[in-house]
Amino acid sequence: MFGNFLKVSLRKMLQSKAVSTINILGLVIGMGSAMLILIWVNGEVSTDRFHVKLDRLYWMYNRNKVNGSVYAVNQTPAVLATTLKSDYPEVEAAARFNYVTFLMSAGEKHLNVRGAFADSSSLTMFTFSLLKGNPEGALNDPSGIVLTKNLARKLFGSADAFGKTVRIDSNAYFKVTGVMDDLPGNSMFDFEYLLPWSFMSRLGWEDNNWTNNFSFSYVLLKPGVSESAFDAKIKNIIIDHTKNAAFQSTAVVFTQPLRRAYLYSRAENGNLVGGRIEMVRLFTLIAALTLLIACINFMNLSTARSEKRAREVGIRKVSGAHRSGLIAHFIGESILFSFIAFCLAMIAVQFSLPAFGELINKTLVINWNDPIYWVFAILLILLTGLIAGSYPAIYLSSFRAVQVLKGTFRKVHGLFTPRKALVVLQFTFAIILIIATVVVQEQIEFGRTRDLGYNKNNLVYTFAQGDADTHYQAIRQELVNGGAALAVSRTANPITQRWNSGSGYQWTGSSDADLRMEFVGLGSDADLIKTVGLKLLMGRDIDVYRYPTDTLAAILNESAVKAMGLKNPIGQIIRRIGYNQQWHVVGVVKDFILESPFESTINPMIIKGPSDFFQVIHFKLNPANSVSADLAKAEKVFKKFNPQYPFEYYFADESYDRKFREVTRTGKLSFLFAGLTIFISCLGLFGLASYMAENRIKEIGVRKVLGASVFNVTTLLSRDFLKLVILAFLVASPVAWFIMNRWLENYTYRIQISWWVFAGAGLLSVLIAITTVGYQSLRAATANPVKNLRSE
Repeated sequence: MFGNFLKVSLRKMLQSKAVSTINILGLVIGMGSAMLILIWVNGEVSTDRFHVKLDRLYWMYNRNKVNGSVYAVNQTPAVLATTLKSDYPEVEAAARFNYVTFLMSAGEKHLNVRGAFADSSSLTMFTFSLLKGNPEGALNDPSGIVLTKNLARKLFGSADAFGKTVRIDSNAYFKVTGVMDDLPGNSMFDFEYLLPWSFMSRLGWEDNNWTNNFSFSYVLLKPGVSESAFDAKIKNIIIDHTKNAAFQSTAVVFTQPLRRAYLYSRAENGNLVGGRIEMVRLFTLIAALTLLIACINFMNLSTARSEKRAREVGIRKVSGAHRSGLIAHFIGESILFSFIAFCLAMIAVQFSLPAFGELINKTLVINWNDPIYWVFAILLILLTGLIAGSYPAIYLSSFRAVQVLKGTFRKVHGLFTPRKALVVLQFTFAIILIIATVVVQEQIEFGRTRDLGYNKNNLVYTFAQGDADTHYQAIRQELVNGGAALAVSRTANPITQRWNSGSGYQWTGSSDADLRMEFVGLGSDADLIKTVGLKLLMGRDIDVYRYPTDTLAAILNESAVKAMGLKNPIGQIIRRIGYNQQWHVVGVVKDFILESPFESTINPMIIKGPSDFFQVIHFKLNPANSVSADLAKAEKVFKKFNPQYPFEYYFADESYDRKFREVTRTGKLSFLFAGLTIFISCLGLFGLASYMAENRIKEIGVRKVLGASVFNVTTLLSRDFLKLVILAFLVASPVAWFIMNRWLENYTYRIQISWWVFAGAGLLSVLIAITTVGYQSLRAATANPVKNLRSE
């Protein structure tokens, strides 16, 4: 039985090679696109779900009102975790992480590697598989370190790293007390080694102030503990511990389940309401629509061939076939098409995975040994076959045997048939994706062309590791005197990143309410304005070399001056509660973008003199030389004074461009799947136009004999399709406007969608339709009418 079905189905495929090819190609692209997206989606939704105790793991957040807005922050005071563990019986364990980059040395190997300070409980709370060592004690040793397998291999090669010694920076030695398996690709944790938290105290970096959000804190609640009840109990913990302080915090603490932390990280009014989950939903929808468009192609082309298969249906019914059997047969054919397409799609996906993974900045793999994958594959084949074959099966099986065999069967050409509705639906999806792609690109360009407030061209920064800070004056002098740089400045953080902020500041005329105003912090020793290219509006730059008192100097940005209500900021004295220092304002600079270019508001900022610590050296390359020549000179200087450390540098413009990484990725993915959707739609339109022209070949011959021109015939065959595309545009435009306006609500600095976006999308869709249909129409219109009429 099955063999006969297979033989008949394959014969039908071979009899209509062109249509079969279009059907299979459309399904291959649709299924392949859906598989690529769903592999990515699976990686997103499974992030950090490998932890055995996942259901009891929580990330600690705090919610606070800052400068009139309510924020939710995933960093908390470092003392919070230890207090929760000691004072709250609901907490089984607590752990803190603080990320850092150190130079790791073993023998002649020297590597700058990202790691983290962590509490010893982190190895038992989370499922970080230790290949060597005891999870309960590996970080209890104040001189112990845990390496990932990858880092151990880099430092020690094939030798066993366990028990060996690693040097941190230039003066701290640690014994390898644990080697752990590499972190999975779908994890938010990002480290290659773990150092004991006590090492921070040895370095003098630990901060137990209840008002400083210093660490990433996690808790493991005991079985049966209610999240909501625990949140209610701890919400005022920071407020209670700052009651007797000079400055009382208003921060409210709450938990975020670790299983939701990756997907729900975006806060609105202090509540975690979205984030990556929005991308997951969007591209899951795109996967479904791409697959649906391919299925629509199959439906349209199958029903377009109805006259050719009508006699087959009639004979089968006369031979005793029931309608249910015919439906099963035609759906079986579509499932066979789906199976063939899936096999080809798997090959295409396997070859496309590296390029697609590079596009989305993730390593994607297909786990062929996972039975869930094969269950999904079977479901995808069956689902695609059922969707694609349902309407054709019902339509074809409805033919009446008597009418078909008598030759009185005729297809109904209604004003708006189901086939036309499917074409409209297909192009509606394609046009929505075209509009979405254009809007995303416009938003990206809107952010890119925004005035930064500084000059990022030829601006380079490096981290002040090892002896770079000690020999900074010599490095600065040689960079400038040697012609590698025009200016050099030390700062607390890169000019493209926000690392520090705080409140509790006082100035002349400030009120108690102003104590809660938060200011972004930055530090500088001298020449920051010259090096970075800030725009000085008032006063001067900080310069400790000419003005020794500038160690306590400060520069304000425009937003800070406005927020503080200062009419004459130069000379103003600023104090901060809890700090035995006061800063005098020496200058005011134009607002510049330190954070997201898509935020309309620039936060108030205080740039302080070198009373703050420095971690970054910025230098402006000399434009009189080539960039490579300047960097070669700079490398010699840094190697001379800091020989143990590699010279690693970062361009400010590249660092700034990373702020667009997420939205750029969205734009590229939209463009890719919009292109694939359009291509699938064009395949279907091409096939339909071919069949329409073939079915009307005698009508065309008669018209040409009676004097119709090629233009008349081409227009006749094309206009019905153009009407459908125009109707699809009218349906798609308001839907696309609504969707993209909702998307743009994520950005306060955003474009307004222009009319030309819709006009351009409409014109493009019409041109695509004309190009696709026009070829078949022109081919039919230029055929010899005598030959067409003789074929009767």
